[in-house]
Amino acid sequence: MNRSAIADANRQTLRRLLAVSALMFGFGFALVPFYDKICEVSGARNVFKPDQAPPANTQVDQSRRVTVEFDANTQRLAWSFRPLEAHVAIHPGALTEVVYEIRNTLDRPVTGQAVPSYGPPDALQYFRKLECFCFRQQTLAAGEVRRMPVVFVIDPKLPKEINTITLSYTFFEVAGSKDTSG
Repeated sequence: MNRSAIADANRQTLRRLLAVSALMFGFGFALVPFYDKICEVSGARNVFKPDQAPPANTQVDQSRRVTVEFDANTQRLAWSFRPLEAHVAIHPGALTEVVYEIRNTLDRPVTGQAVPSYGPPDALQYFRKLECFCFRQQTLAAGEVRRMPVVFVIDPKLPKEINTITLSYTFFEVAGSKDTSG
């Protein structure tokens, strides 16, 4: 083959590659409405309709209510600490959030750790905390006020004879956080 024939063959191959590339690009754009139609026909788009309520949580025991009482203490720590609600009545299985407020009344930063306790003690195995300030140490600046949530679920398997649970937190100052300069 001479140079002219090779150049013609290369140009023809280039045209074919460009045509295939253009077809592939067009096919990609054509897939969008095609995909929309498939989703519409198959019902894949109707899984979460905005005008419908979300599905009900079937884990919630609507047949009973449990009262959860909240308590807050500090152990040799000059903080003000209290729940914003004294108690809530909830259905076992329902996701619940309560908020505690804490205030450092000292003129220096202090680090503390909350330790929970439950009454009756048997309730511990049915009380599931998803978020809690007790999971980590809390450092408050001098005079700082902080609101901290506790998110929990009471297992619907809670024995029927337990109608009231007390959740009590005691804050302790973490060793080594005291100011020793003066």
